[in-house]
Amino acid sequence: MIDISASVMQFLLAFIVVGPLVGAVAALLPAPPGLKGKSPGQAVLRHGVTVTGAILLAAIVLALGFDRDHPSKMQATTDIKWIPTLNVRIHLGIDGISLPLLVLTALLTFLCALYSYFKMPAGPSPKAFVALLLVLESGTLATFAVLDLLLFFLAFEMVLIPMYFLIARWGGDQRQAAAWKFILYTLLGSVVMLLGLLLIGLKTGTFDMVALATDNGRGMTTSVQVIAVLAIGIGLAVKTPMWPLHSWLPDAHTAAPTVGSVLLAGVLLKMGTYGFVRIVLPIAPDGMHRFAPYLAAFAVAGIIYGSLACLALAKRGNKGDLKRLIAYSSVGHMGFVLLGIASMTPTGVNGALFANVAHGLITGLLFFLVGALKDRYGTADLDTLSGATGAALYGRAPRLGGLLAFAAVASLGLPGLAGFWGEMLAMFGAFDPADGLSRPAFLTFMAIAGFGTLLTAAYLLVVVRRVCMGTPDSRPPEPRLVDVQGYEIASWSPLVALTVLAGLWPAVLLGLTDPAVHKLLAGGKS
Repeated sequence: MIDISASVMQFLLAFIVVGPLVGAVAALLPAPPGLKGKSPGQAVLRHGVTVTGAILLAAIVLALGFDRDHPSKMQATTDIKWIPTLNVRIHLGIDGISLPLLVLTALLTFLCALYSYFKMPAGPSPKAFVALLLVLESGTLATFAVLDLLLFFLAFEMVLIPMYFLIARWGGDQRQAAAWKFILYTLLGSVVMLLGLLLIGLKTGTFDMVALATDNGRGMTTSVQVIAVLAIGIGLAVKTPMWPLHSWLPDAHTAAPTVGSVLLAGVLLKMGTYGFVRIVLPIAPDGMHRFAPYLAAFAVAGIIYGSLACLALAKRGNKGDLKRLIAYSSVGHMGFVLLGIASMTPTGVNGALFANVAHGLITGLLFFLVGALKDRYGTADLDTLSGATGAALYGRAPRLGGLLAFAAVASLGLPGLAGFWGEMLAMFGAFDPADGLSRPAFLTFMAIAGFGTLLTAAYLLVVVRRVCMGTPDSRPPEPRLVDVQGYEIASWSPLVALTVLAGLWPAVLLGLTDPAVHKLLAGGKS
């Protein structure tokens, strides 16, 4: 921690939220100010790297100035009247729950901008691409920083349009259908969620998330809480995505450009689970208590369904697409996050938050790697990737093959890497759920989730065997591929390093989240 004044912290958080919007407007100008390139396209891509880099630097300084001795306290707060008649305020702040997600978002967006500078996806003008990327970043960062329910909803919705266009204009095959499916699912879920948020505001007289969390549902009857949790939960579950509301995700990932898939998996999915932790758990605890067993049941169903779908895609001769497989794996991984939240215990919720960050790092890396494979082979079809030679990727591009194997074993939860801790803590939370929840039911859920970890290991090891080792046949070896290049090392190395760091030193993250989670579950009381 470094000593930074409250006013500077306040400014940094406001800059992190608003800065990308200013950058998006500047990207649409005839020439981004102060930046030159060999062409207008290169100049605007450099502008994107500069803006996202400045936001990442501000997020790092904000994290360094964060008071780690009091992570449950809202810091860098801004509270300004906005719509007095509705009692809506521009209320910003961060605590140990939101800070890691804020930094993760800034990091992944910068890495995507850097990657795109060297490997711009095929499509229309780079100006629109950079502007949309920055609007997407602003909406996501705002989601994790705002402390007003209506502002949360506006930020939550703000990301839909840029992601729609990133898929529809810069995506691959079937991009239009995938983009429409994405936006229709999420918009319909959001309409229902808005009704729940308005119900809370009208019944309590405030939309302030801090005040509502402190009140801990005492201003609402149990029936009102149940209705609010059902409505809000549907909208959040679509974005998470929870089985069976997940069907938009595989199509969106398969069609999206590489950076779109990285941000969709690494950041946008976290908005749904963050909403469960920040809004549903503390504001409507009685309603959440009623729905917790059902949420856990859907969570473990998603774990098994996602794993079986991945096993089917990994099977030889099944025309499995590696991007689609990684997308289905996200359904399973986010199931562990939902299981931890459904336990309503500090252990489970801490596990959910840890798994959120770990999934962002690991799956972000996996989509970068799959994008690189697709660029080299011209396809992400598993039969094509694995049918060349007995050596396959290890023999043709050994560094790329090694990174893919690393990301796969991290995703399956190998101890010592980031993927292990979140899923383990989520299952520990299910082992001893909150008072009033059926322990036999949650023990069953834990056992099913444990079986899901075995299925996860199975399909990821099949992928490594097929893509990295290949299937021996009589054909002569194919020529070597271009191995990992400099810009790819720059884009991927931070994700590799943080995956190892979080796995070996989980206290860095848990030290932030644990006090904040205890306060949240205690109704805002430290």
